[in-house]
Amino acid sequence: MAKDKNEDQDAPSDRSAPGPLERAPSFPTHPLRESVLGEVHARPFRPLNSPRVVLHYAFATSAEEANRDRRWFSDFCASQGAAGPAPDARYHVLPFAGGALSWERHTEFTTYTWDGPTTSEGSFAPLPANNPFGSAFRAPGLVLVATRLDLLDATPDENWRRHYDPASLTVFNVEGRAALAATDFRPDGNGLTRFLVLNESMNEVQCGAVVQRLLEIETYRTFALLGLFEANKLQPEISAIETDLVDLSHRMQASADLEANKGLLEQLSRLAASLEAGAASSSYRFGAGRAYYDIVVARLKALGEEPVVGDLSMSAFLGRRLAPAMRTCQAIEERQATLSRKLARATTLLRTRVDVDLEQQNRSLLESMNRRARLQLRLQQTVEGLSVAAVSYYVVGLLSYLAKGAKDLGLPVPAPAVTTGLAVPVVVLTIWWTVRKIRAHHAEKSEDNPD
Repeated sequence: MAKDKNEDQDAPSDRSAPGPLERAPSFPTHPLRESVLGEVHARPFRPLNSPRVVLHYAFATSAEEANRDRRWFSDFCASQGAAGPAPDARYHVLPFAGGALSWERHTEFTTYTWDGPTTSEGSFAPLPANNPFGSAFRAPGLVLVATRLDLLDATPDENWRRHYDPASLTVFNVEGRAALAATDFRPDGNGLTRFLVLNESMNEVQCGAVVQRLLEIETYRTFALLGLFEANKLQPEISAIETDLVDLSHRMQASADLEANKGLLEQLSRLAASLEAGAASSSYRFGAGRAYYDIVVARLKALGEEPVVGDLSMSAFLGRRLAPAMRTCQAIEERQATLSRKLARATTLLRTRVDVDLEQQNRSLLESMNRRARLQLRLQQTVEGLSVAAVSYYVVGLLSYLAKGAKDLGLPVPAPAVTTGLAVPVVVLTIWWTVRKIRAHHAEKSEDNPD
């Protein structure tokens, strides 16, 4: 048994590790592989220690404004002796004033976030004078989110509640009660909404994660609420279209005239066009609002929020104000869709009625054309009969002159009167048969080539 054991130890292993000079095989690479791998690392949590002050701004930007902002930020980075963002980058960090200035480009907005040392250990002390959002800063667009977050060590003797409105103050624990956070979502004298995070036992990574999630909640809940104002703007228009549709439906019941039905169909088409224009203009806003709201819900869940006894939690506050706004947007979308279906049904019904009226009118017109065609056929047959008689008369007259001439020449022919009389039936039958053949020939050509 010992010998077998030694033999097993001396036998070469099939699972040998690759040598130091061996390289992994090279395969053709998908063009988006690097982008996909880098996407999950595009916006990492930046470790933060307390005390710290964070300023966060979000600007609504169009594609042109965002491109101009990228060029400006690249020049700003160069002025600080640092490299700017890559041409396809959507995230970049610049060391600035003892902290870091983060630049992010999103679909419809651009954010700038700076964290730096605070001037005091107390809450909401004056901002550092060297923060980047001074006179040299160039706003890329209209500001929609402006937030200040103070990350401080917990001190039981500080009365931080004096900075907030008690009516809308939300206080909650995060990270398993490792820190306390508070905000009232109201702007201060500088137009900044204030967040306070009192760190009990979080490490730097936890601090960075909590700060980023709170800033994202503030950003996305603000952009999600844009849909509410779009919904409020559309409500009067949708109500007017609904009223007009009811009125047109009643008029459709009493309308039996083709011209009246055409007028109603034009009005329905105008209502449908107006509704679709509003739906097209609001579809992006409502879709973006749903996406932003889902992000807010996900960040609240990731925050690990726990309520504080006697205070309103952030989830409860946003649930009472943000959720109804999202339901309003959803209700407007459903009204648009329902009204669009009703307009489509009414338009189809009225168009069917107009088509039936037009078919009836066309049938009457065809019957009138058929009567005219029959009259023309009878007239043509009468004219053909007269034509046969007229042609026969001239042909018989010619034959009479020929018979008289032949008689005068002494040719052996019957008397001209006899010859003329005998020629009449023959000529008439011949002319009649010729006319019928010509008419039959043209009829066959018309059947072969109806065009």
